Amino acid sequence: MELREKIKSTIKRAIYPGTFDPVTNGHVDIIQRASEIFDEIVVAVAENQAKKPMFEVENRVIMAEKATRSISNVKVISFNSLLVNLSDELDANIIIRGIRAVSDFEYEFQMGYANASLKKELETIFLMPSLEYAFISSSIVRSLLPFDGKIEHLVPHCILSDIIKDKS
Repeated sequence: MELREKIKSTIKRAIYPGTFDPVTNGHVDIIQRASEIFDEIVVAVAENQAKKPMFEVENRVIMAEKATRSISNVKVISFNSLLVNLSDELDANIIIRGIRAVSDFEYEFQMGYANASLKKELETIFLMPSLEYAFISSSIVRSLLPFDGKIEHLVPHCILSDIIKDKS
């Protein structure tokens, strides 16, 4: 079955996985734009202890829910499994990934092929953030926090107090 036929034949549910440590304006931009393409976006917050997240998974889910509250077709969950297993659970064969630079592309390209090798029906779709968000990453936000650096322009205002409160 051709990709177009696959997309047309089912509810267009896509998974946007990530650590979201914390969720940024760039993430929200990707989510908003993806929500206009697909019927439902599942923001899947990875527990991912290998990355040693600054924020607990429960707090990252809460922040993502707050940041996407105004987007009606978005659901936020946490997960601790292979992405292909989650896609089976959710009956979703489309993965959304954001790409800011060539380095992102190289990594995401490999991950997309790795996922496809585990589940051939899984499609990865890459979205670039809007230009004003292209430099934003969770890593940048986390690097500014210990120094009380300005992050108001990097994260949704509705979660700013959550980030400041939980930054320890």
